[in-house]
Amino acid sequence: MLVLNAVAAMSQLEAIHAQTPEVISAVEFNDGHRYADYLPGKDKVAKYGLTGLVLGAVAAKAGLFKLLWVGILALKKFIVIGVVALIAAIKRFFGMDKKKDPHDAPQT
Repeated sequence: MLVLNAVAAMSQLEAIHAQTPEVISAVEFNDGHRYADYLPGKDKVAKYGLTGLVLGAVAAKAGLFKLLWVGILALKKFIVIGVVALIAAIKRFFGMDKKKDPHDAPQT
């Protein structure tokens, strides 16, 4: 695989387009590494297609979901603490956690 990037100002875009065919024609791949050298049955083919990529088969095969689950388990204490703190903040915000102080009695 070959990736080429042209870095220039937008004003130079036409010049880049004009020079691109010349640059590409100068590229040569080693024997056995060209698209024309593909041998069905001998060369490796991906076991998943575009649908597999979209549905996450590759991620599952690579263990991404297992890694995510392990991360959640490792952070479970912080998640529980965060949920408790959030509930306490909501209670305090809506006045559900007000304690009556005996010194706050109305004065007459």
